[in-house]
Amino acid sequence: MVLALLTVAFAAGFLCPSAHAAGPAATVDVGAFVDRDRFDDIKLSPTGEYFAATAQFEDMTALVVIRRSDRKLMSKFGRKDAYVGGFWWASPDRIVFDVAMKIWYDDTPSSTGELFAMNVDGSESKLLIGARVNDGMEAGAALVDPLAGDDDNVIVAVLNTNGNPLYRVDRLDIRNGRNREITRAPVRRASFLTDHAGEVRVAWGQDEDSARRVFLRKAGDASDAEWSLINDDGVSGHREWPLGFSADNRLLYLQVEHAQGPDSVVALDMDSRERRELVRDAARDPLSVLYEGRVPIGVSYDGVGSQHVFFDPSAAPARLYRSLAAAFAGEDVRITSRTRDGRLALVQAWSDRNPGEFFVFDTVQRKAELLAARRDWLKPEQLGERRPVALTARDGLPLEGYVTLPAGNSAKGLPMVVLPHGGPFGVRDAWGFDQEAQLLARAGYAVLQLNFRGSSGRGRAFEKAGMRQWGAAMQDDLTDATRWAIGQGIADPQRVCIYGGSYGGYAALMGVVREPELYRCAVGYVGVYNLRWHGSTNSADTGPANRWRREWVGEGPMLAAASPNNLAAQVKVPVLLVAGGADDTASVKHTRLMEKELLKAKVPTESLYFKNEGHGFFVDAHRREFYIRLLTFLNAHIGGGLPDQPGARAAGR
Repeated sequence: MVLALLTVAFAAGFLCPSAHAAGPAATVDVGAFVDRDRFDDIKLSPTGEYFAATAQFEDMTALVVIRRSDRKLMSKFGRKDAYVGGFWWASPDRIVFDVAMKIWYDDTPSSTGELFAMNVDGSESKLLIGARVNDGMEAGAALVDPLAGDDDNVIVAVLNTNGNPLYRVDRLDIRNGRNREITRAPVRRASFLTDHAGEVRVAWGQDEDSARRVFLRKAGDASDAEWSLINDDGVSGHREWPLGFSADNRLLYLQVEHAQGPDSVVALDMDSRERRELVRDAARDPLSVLYEGRVPIGVSYDGVGSQHVFFDPSAAPARLYRSLAAAFAGEDVRITSRTRDGRLALVQAWSDRNPGEFFVFDTVQRKAELLAARRDWLKPEQLGERRPVALTARDGLPLEGYVTLPAGNSAKGLPMVVLPHGGPFGVRDAWGFDQEAQLLARAGYAVLQLNFRGSSGRGRAFEKAGMRQWGAAMQDDLTDATRWAIGQGIADPQRVCIYGGSYGGYAALMGVVREPELYRCAVGYVGVYNLRWHGSTNSADTGPANRWRREWVGEGPMLAAASPNNLAAQVKVPVLLVAGGADDTASVKHTRLMEKELLKAKVPTESLYFKNEGHGFFVDAHRREFYIRLLTFLNAHIGGGLPDQPGARAAGR
């Protein structure tokens, strides 16, 4: 077993190791769950000579390059208040990466759209493109293709500064930053896909009429090559997402919605435009795509362990995945990067009780060596099992979700926290390591997470079943699931609280509005509580945001009738409200008004605000304080473990 990748960086003083104790459930080590991962991502260089890795801190993101043979630290990029987002090996000796910065009023970093590059030894570091290049003519860029066969160029999408959300695509020199236009987008807010020759062949995006459109372009690097429309969801009634090209560029793989049932994956012949369905599960949408390099080879579905389905089950990549799944039984595995010759693969393995480990796998010697673990201070035997659950809503709709249980518990008569996800549309809870659920389980709670109607993962019809059901059928699903858990004996009916963030915060407050006898307390984190404000803009009423609110949230009197701030008098249990003053998704005025109305109704109400935090807290001390308050609040009303005392131990790395 090899040393962890970042050991050299630790020794160099660039990172500091964490120190965490498991502790009994009666006293919960908050930092063990709240402290940041040792690293965010790791990627193997094209020749396998180096690794690159990122680790996020409160005031910066570190990007390090380490030589694989002797674990020598080759270089590091780290500047105060500079946060590395994505990074890509653009050649065997040069990395391209994008950067985010903190805006003065918000503690959460925002993308600058700037792309940097540096050599493995840190030399020739250069800002390639962004607002500070060419007198601000480019507002920002996003990498489209690192061009595996070209060590000097990448393909980028560039947004101009004129305020029109139309992109062009450029070939960008990673040495000197010179760029040459390839084509322009046929649709606003576009994403792009290249084939394996590095040619831009697909564009998809959303226009001002809210329709999502997909376009194809013939092979040929001419900027005037015509785009042809293959799907307009305003006409077809379904959405499509390009996934990638077959190795010979003849087929384009698409994920396709259907009027009923889950999504499928189809192969579109680029010449004849004929379609052939490759994969479709009876109940689930694909959760993610499996790739061999940039070629889609199959899809993964949500479920315990590896749930992989391959387009060609007899192909070598499918056989490799099956052997890895057998070696890492009970865990999900993914090949995240490979050398150009295919010999070495970087394999990530994770589970409900494993936040993630990376291994270097030699496909010739058939050996895997541990490289690094995201949170090696967390021990699987001390974490809770995440069990799939299934139930039927009151109107007959099948529902599914997960219950996370305290380690070593019999799952009977537990205090329970119902934890609805945010979104609510296009979001779901999935199997795997969930930081919040594990923190709560460590405190002794069962944690119920339901994919209520409106959630993604079960097809378009299931998602659309949540349209205009805020505070109605979506809320009924959560109520039904809570009563199901009580009926199964998992939850003590006298010790149930509901907590969530964003839409989940809305659902928590509506839960205690509509079911005053079911829950003993509620916690709303960066929530939405006045639906008249949600999704509204200062633009014309026909704008996309307002149109979305009318279609998916509601309009007129129904907004007031489903807004918790108007229903505070119906709340009979204590409430904790938490928000950030710089939140531009769910403005802090939602929480301020909700607090005012609850206090007016004489509801026991606590609150926690941080002026510069946004839609989810970023600063370590703020996150720690929030979870200390959360555990203390839950303990006061339904029991469970109390947080460890701040300052009683090292604060992490």
